[in-house]
Amino acid sequence: MKIIAISRVSLVLFFISFFSISEGLSQNKRPNILVIMGDDISISSMGAYGNKFIKTPNFDRIAKEGVLFTNAYVCNPKCSPSRACFLTGRYSWQLEEAANHIPVMPEKWKFYPELLEQSGYTIGFTGKGWGPGVFYGEHNPAGWEYNSITCNPPYKGISKKDYVANFADFLNKNDSSKPFCFWLGTHEAHRVFEKDSHKKEQKDISKISVQESLPDNELVRGDLADYAVEVEYHDKQIGKTLEELAKRGLLDNTIIIATSDQGMAFPHVKGQIYDEAFHEAFVVRWGDKIKSRRVVTDFINFPDVAPTIMEAAGLKPHAQMTGKSFLNVLLSNKSGLIDKTRTFSIVGRERHDMGRIEGDQIAVGYPVRAIRTDKFLYAHNYKTNRWPAGDPEYGYNNCDNSPTKTYVTNLKENDSDYKYYQLSFGKRPSDELYDIKKDPDCVNNLAANPKYATIVKNLKVQMDQVLLKQKDPRALGQGDIFDYYPQAREEKLKKMYKEKYYDMFNKFLEKFGKPTVPMPLNWVEKENEN
Repeated sequence: MKIIAISRVSLVLFFISFFSISEGLSQNKRPNILVIMGDDISISSMGAYGNKFIKTPNFDRIAKEGVLFTNAYVCNPKCSPSRACFLTGRYSWQLEEAANHIPVMPEKWKFYPELLEQSGYTIGFTGKGWGPGVFYGEHNPAGWEYNSITCNPPYKGISKKDYVANFADFLNKNDSSKPFCFWLGTHEAHRVFEKDSHKKEQKDISKISVQESLPDNELVRGDLADYAVEVEYHDKQIGKTLEELAKRGLLDNTIIIATSDQGMAFPHVKGQIYDEAFHEAFVVRWGDKIKSRRVVTDFINFPDVAPTIMEAAGLKPHAQMTGKSFLNVLLSNKSGLIDKTRTFSIVGRERHDMGRIEGDQIAVGYPVRAIRTDKFLYAHNYKTNRWPAGDPEYGYNNCDNSPTKTYVTNLKENDSDYKYYQLSFGKRPSDELYDIKKDPDCVNNLAANPKYATIVKNLKVQMDQVLLKQKDPRALGQGDIFDYYPQAREEKLKKMYKEKYYDMFNKFLEKFGKPTVPMPLNWVEKENEN
């Protein structure tokens, strides 16, 4: 009988190696997380939600192989606050400065990518992460940046970043034994679009369905078709990303969330509190963990995503997260309404883009809160004396420049299309109510109709109760603080307001007598992350 002697050192090394391998296997069993975030893409633009003009086979594939949500909502329909809600798991009005567009992100907020990194995940992003704005720390709240690889895009206005190649670069450079959390944020379909790019794609604009909130003419149809080209480019990136995951054997152990940060950059949509602005396309795939071809009607909100991801990764949601995990909804085998408490969403806005003055105060916002149920959208406008899309003298700056915007803002009172100017740029009453089933484009305000008085009253009570529970400063009568938070783009402020400009940070101190977030010394803000 042969006796094998094992030294104490060899035994220790054996167990270290064994447990290291075991830990790697355990880590690999944790799901990878991939968020594919579009920029300014409407729910109505995706084939899975009924669009026949725009071709989105790859987004639709995720819906077929996973779950499609019919009631997913951003919390604040502008890039910075929308993405902040997604990453922090907090409602917009709970984010202090970050409730505004282009803010200084408060240092105290925690983001799910960094929390996952602390638990053993590798994290990264390509394209557009959180922004625009100023953040603390070494990397974007969405993760470490991977944007070094470029490509030759087919049209002007489309980013030169090679999203999928950068994603592959991230995978190649990081430890494959660890699970990953990656944010693939395309810049499409953010303005500007290459004018008449749809003609090169031979798109028939007669087949476009124009929203009731927009004029139906050749110019607007052409603008919508150019937008469609960018949506289709975004969808191609989804397809290439799925191929990259499949090639590496990572597809089925990756939770894939595909959505966008708000609706399309057209008047009456992006940045406004109408349904297409904040009602988003949202699909999730997770191998055989999610039953395919499910359609779920539960109301989910962007603040709910971070706690859901944390729970899926085997972690408790951070104490700062006020959203509610919907992992139980994802893992259910049922369609329709799964969680009977999810029957409404609350959304809102404060200051978006600069370009609004009240008295001697610059850069004030247009505060709104709204509640969306299965049947109605009720919105309350707090400052009806203000212009909702920005002051005319500053070019209605809360609406991206476009051929459509130019056409609408040039309309005169005696023009047959003048109603479209009033819808998108005119001042609004304090209360708005829309029957979403009959009026999805929100053009017929029912709030002043006595027939709907009880509905308006009940929805406002319901909304205010939620906002008070969440300690919304606006609901508590302290909402003017949002107008005093500094805007990050100081040079643009000086250029826009000229002699009316003042240092917003010092103005805040004069008003409230307490510090706000100082500008980080090592801050990085990218102008191309509009």
